[in-house]
Amino acid sequence: MIVGNFNELIASPIMSSEAKNAAMKVLVSPKEGWEDHVMRVIELEAEGYSPKHQHDWPHINYIIEGEGTLLIGDTLHPIQAGSYAYVPANTLHQFSNSGSSPLKFICIVPVRGHQ
Repeated sequence: MIVGNFNELIASPIMSSEAKNAAMKVLVSPKEGWEDHVMRVIELEAEGYSPKHQHDWPHINYIIEGEGTLLIGDTLHPIQAGSYAYVPANTLHQFSNSGSSPLKFICIVPVRGHQ
């Protein structure tokens, strides 16, 4: 069991040439006892974005704060605090921050999808 505080975690930069102003905090993973999945928070600073990519696992997302867009396939969706999304496996996707404050969202993936 774990009970923690998001604000006490240190963000790790997302090290990809296809990402900008992006970092991640891992909340729950196998280290904390969730054997099959990882719950993390992605933080995109102003003008930040995640890599445009696809992979063979799905993930679910919940927007905590900020505003931006989520590309799924060839459709660009506006997102803001309270938005949620399911991204199917093998589907092109990318999160982008379109606001001046951070865009933060929960991202849950299977263990094999956590880098």
